[in-house]
Amino acid sequence: MLFNSLTFVIFFLLTFVIYYLPQSRQIQVPILIIASFIFYAWANPKLLFLLLVSILINAITSYQVDRTANPKPRLIWAITGVTANLLILGLFKYGKLFTELFLNLANVSDLPNQGIIPLLLQIPLPIGISFYTFQGISLVIDVLREQKAGEQKEVSVEETDFLNYLFKTSFFISFFPQLIAGPIVKAHDFYPQIKTKYFADINWEIVFRSLVIGYFLKMVIADNLKDYTYWINYPYFQGLASVTMLVLLFGYSMQIFADFAGYSLIAIGLGAALGYNLPDNFHFPYIARSLSEFWRRWHISLSTWLGTYLYIPLGGNKKGKVRTYVNLMIVMTLGGLWHGASWSYAVWGIYHGIGLAAERFLGLNKSAPPNAELKPNLGQFLLDSIKVLTVFSFVTFGWLLFQLPRFEHAVFFLVTLLKNTDVQLQLIYIIPTLIYALPVIIYHLPYFPTFNKYIGETMPAEKKARRGGIWQDLALGIMLVGILLNSGQSNAFIYFQF
Repeated sequence: MLFNSLTFVIFFLLTFVIYYLPQSRQIQVPILIIASFIFYAWANPKLLFLLLVSILINAITSYQVDRTANPKPRLIWAITGVTANLLILGLFKYGKLFTELFLNLANVSDLPNQGIIPLLLQIPLPIGISFYTFQGISLVIDVLREQKAGEQKEVSVEETDFLNYLFKTSFFISFFPQLIAGPIVKAHDFYPQIKTKYFADINWEIVFRSLVIGYFLKMVIADNLKDYTYWINYPYFQGLASVTMLVLLFGYSMQIFADFAGYSLIAIGLGAALGYNLPDNFHFPYIARSLSEFWRRWHISLSTWLGTYLYIPLGGNKKGKVRTYVNLMIVMTLGGLWHGASWSYAVWGIYHGIGLAAERFLGLNKSAPPNAELKPNLGQFLLDSIKVLTVFSFVTFGWLLFQLPRFEHAVFFLVTLLKNTDVQLQLIYIIPTLIYALPVIIYHLPYFPTFNKYIGETMPAEKKARRGGIWQDLALGIMLVGILLNSGQSNAFIYFQF
């Protein structure tokens, strides 16, 4: 069920009305659990069974971790929970990939009609499995850490009744606004929010702003750009001019941001409408002045998850330079594979890992913090612009592996890019791409470091707030009109495949 479909609008409005009825206050969590199961099972009801298995595994293991006093059995329960999550993810997402690798290495050409191999090659990819599996892992580990440190418990519940705990765990993992493509929510951030919600407490400003910007980015920008960036797929790019190829790749960079940031904002708006705060997932990533900063701004919930549950446990940057580089490569390679069951995603992760390692080696990873003192002058502006364009170009060429998951096609694209310098420009693709990409640039511009600092220093705070409010209202109005009049053909979100 797509957020940008009439079916979902009707589904959400019905859920919203029932949820806030006075008679429903004592059963709000079960209502949202049922709604979430319907949402997930809408396209393929069979896959709901896997979600239920995941919920049950995480509820049982985290409950036992929370209730077990002896450290050794508690650790065994935690390892069981994490291992079960990884086995489910590995089987359903990577079973086909590793089976094909085995067959290629073993040089097997004739496959049996029955048995485990044909079964592994036909395993469906459950939508959202990467997201809800990571949330399950975070639940088990957070409960273990709270028990181990003797901290005040935010994840676990006070009730000794497993059924109550199962309800809350089911809700945490299946909450439909972020079930399919995040943001990835940590258990200790979500559990404290589970309580009775009231219609009067809804923050309508957050709801309206998040939904309008989110739907505009998805329906007007991403869904229109896809009709033009389609032409950098193989084999269509072979007839394009080099400049056209670059513009369309730039357009795809804008599209993937608009698509995923749009989804995240819609999820945040829907969550706020139901009384739940979901974490920000994007913070204007295309103004990053270093690759490290980019990953603090892009898919923040995944970056934070990888840092908290993988990079730091591996030793982070506390065990010497060589170990730091190794840890970066491990985390980014696995982060790349998390995005898809294809070796090109692993290459994409290695690409970013090499970039992060090189940046750290050269000392270029130390970007000034957002509130640092910057000189708002032309020299600083040019320096920041060079850094931003360098990082953006690096990231954009990396997205080529998302648009062309077959690695050989991505390499052929780069070869063609160098060859087709004398081919005539295709303005029919270039002009619309630049037009639809422009709002994403405008969206980022006010937060460009030196520009933002200059505005802050030259304009009184009261006048800045008033002026910002007027411009924001005008922008939201324009976006709302754009959604109504210029939405592209409805399409699934790019990150649904992950």
